Amino acid sequence: MGRKQQQPPEHFWAPRWWPVWVGVGLGRLLARLPFGLLMGLGTLFGHLLFCLLPSRRHIVRVNLRLCFPELAEAEREALVRRVFVANGIGFFESLLAWWGPRQAMARRVRFEGLEHLEGALAEGRGVLLLGAHFSTLELGGLFMAEVATVNAMYRRHDNPLLDRIITQARQRFCPQPIERRDIRGVIRTLKKNQCVWYAPDQDLGKHASVFAPFFGQQAATLTATSRMARLNNSPVLMLAHYRNPDNRSYTVRLSPPLEDFPSGDDVADAVRVNQVIEEAIRVHPEQYLWLHKRFKTQPDGRHKLYKEFE
Repeated sequence: MGRKQQQPPEHFWAPRWWPVWVGVGLGRLLARLPFGLLMGLGTLFGHLLFCLLPSRRHIVRVNLRLCFPELAEAEREALVRRVFVANGIGFFESLLAWWGPRQAMARRVRFEGLEHLEGALAEGRGVLLLGAHFSTLELGGLFMAEVATVNAMYRRHDNPLLDRIITQARQRFCPQPIERRDIRGVIRTLKKNQCVWYAPDQDLGKHASVFAPFFGQQAATLTATSRMARLNNSPVLMLAHYRNPDNRSYTVRLSPPLEDFPSGDDVADAVRVNQVIEEAIRVHPEQYLWLHKRFKTQPDGRHKLYKEFE
């Protein structure tokens, strides 16, 4: 990308965009604060979000009731609070990933299963990293850049200025982010024997989806994982990244390649994808993005689950 393309268009300096620039400037300043202070601010921010976002509290409660029916009500409510705290911390971790001290953060991570990634790359067909929306998502990208070239797939932000700024910030660890409809970009990356990081764990409707169990509930599950794996016959590994209980260090965990994947059966593959993502979430369930309506689309076409509990 040339220097002229990196510069914001003139209209982004208009007054309507000034709040975004102020927010970005504040974010850059916050990213320079001591790590421990940022974690404390993130915790406070998470409690504040819990108090200020009743509609999101409702979504989280519904998701946890559906996915963890074995928990007592008090246990689930405590988990709801921890979800908000984890996501509050995740906001400040994103600032660190985009603008913080890279080498200082790299010293905080421990890798598990790195040999699986090295073995998969040795096959020379690129690697599809199966991801999920953990609150440590942005830091996960920063950490992975220490061991491999990883290009993540993303959805464009509705705010074009924020989209430009965040995309450029991510390029410090993701050389060429891939817009989710850019299949040619996926093919190019895999043919270079690099990694494509893709998170298929959100409900985007029935289009290009099949229904498969996720925590015992039917969930609209994208079939793109199988299609992308077939593009270059690339190995598929689960990538999970966690904030450790000390709130000062992190673990990045890579699974062995999925065997016999893709199988040729989209439903069977979707079941398999949901299983490995579910296993990864259960390690630290509070760090998952339960604020999303994961079960919004139902097989009968009715958007009912998030109303039944109101």
